[in-house]
Amino acid sequence: MLDYLARRRERVRSAWALTDEIVLVGAGEPISIPGGADQTYPFASHAEFFWLTDVECPGGVIAFDPLSGWTDFAPAVTESERVWEGKRDTPGTPLPELAGWLAARRGRECVTLGVPLPGMPPAAPRAAELRAALDHARRPKDAVELERMRRAAAATAAGFAVAERLIRPGVSEREIQIELEAEFFRRGGDGAAYGTIVGAGSNSGVLHFKPTARTIGNGDVVLIDAGAEVRRYASDVTRTWQAPGGDPGLFRDLYRVVLEVEERAVRRCKPGTEWRDVHLQAALELTAGLVELDILRGEPAALVERDAHALFFPHGIGHLVGLGVRDASGYLPGRVRSDRPGLKNLRTDLPLEPGYVITVEPGLYFIPPLLNDAARRAQHRDAVNWSRVDKLLEFGGIRIEDDVHVTDGPPEVLTAAVPKALPESSIAA
Repeated sequence: MLDYLARRRERVRSAWALTDEIVLVGAGEPISIPGGADQTYPFASHAEFFWLTDVECPGGVIAFDPLSGWTDFAPAVTESERVWEGKRDTPGTPLPELAGWLAARRGRECVTLGVPLPGMPPAAPRAAELRAALDHARRPKDAVELERMRRAAAATAAGFAVAERLIRPGVSEREIQIELEAEFFRRGGDGAAYGTIVGAGSNSGVLHFKPTARTIGNGDVVLIDAGAEVRRYASDVTRTWQAPGGDPGLFRDLYRVVLEVEERAVRRCKPGTEWRDVHLQAALELTAGLVELDILRGEPAALVERDAHALFFPHGIGHLVGLGVRDASGYLPGRVRSDRPGLKNLRTDLPLEPGYVITVEPGLYFIPPLLNDAARRAQHRDAVNWSRVDKLLEFGGIRIEDDVHVTDGPPEVLTAAVPKALPESSIAA
């Protein structure tokens, strides 16, 4: 077994501290596309399985017995799969032997993680506890993971460089997506780590926007949130520009607020720092910027306490990233998600540790479904300069995002090669 896999498995064994329970982690099976004849959706092994095995193995299972250790079970590759798909055998014990392995341990509690296995009983009482321990073990990235993430970041930087050159009136969101993702492939990426976001004009204020045929207009805000992946490890970057031909005044002012908040938040990514505190401090600083621009009115701390900032900053400051775009994010055991508008979308709530890779992504948006809501307008009638906001409902939004590796020293910005300084040339009339 490869040394890094042995170290991962030992980390999990120690975290679980089991004495008698056995654990099965399923990779999952390909899912057929309805009406698609023999077609399936692209397959990816469950992240828990992949982290422990580093292989894509449809139908695979890794089993753990605290008395005998780890056993990898892999299904046989059929002749049809060899002929039509070029599949090769995955090293491991033949999957049919799993039945005998389980029979020899009959009467012991069996916990299933990953993708549930056909015919297995419902999740055991300890499943949530063991999954939380596995998530925590997966959070610090090892050298192999970081190497893949740096390669993904390099491919991402190349893609963004191509995309930036396309930001001009008449170019469509989809054209940018095509060239961006093509460059990911050219520079060593295996593809896009998640659905690429390209939003022009008001579309830049839609948090998870899918690119369309809409073309960029004069002075439009253009937001791109995208990242390449390498061997399942993701990069997650957002940059925002203003196309030539418009008044750069408000864009420049808002961009500077977001950029300064982002850079300060990056510097706070140190071991022991509570992520919720990073989020709340960013919310306070964004709010102060909106007060200076006469968009919000009042004392910034009081505005954050009443969640007025969530009208313009409705998401969390960031999330863990790695094996997938939100890898092992979540809350420290015992913590629960808040129902406050300013905190309910915080995906991560735990203290940072060395080895974590986390996104830092503050943003300011003018989102009509939030800002046109009558109840919110009544609640914040004295906190918002509504006459000004009403003129900005088509502005869109600005977000700046980097992937930050927490170390024992200064934070390492894995995505530092993607420029984020205010690009004067791209906002000139």
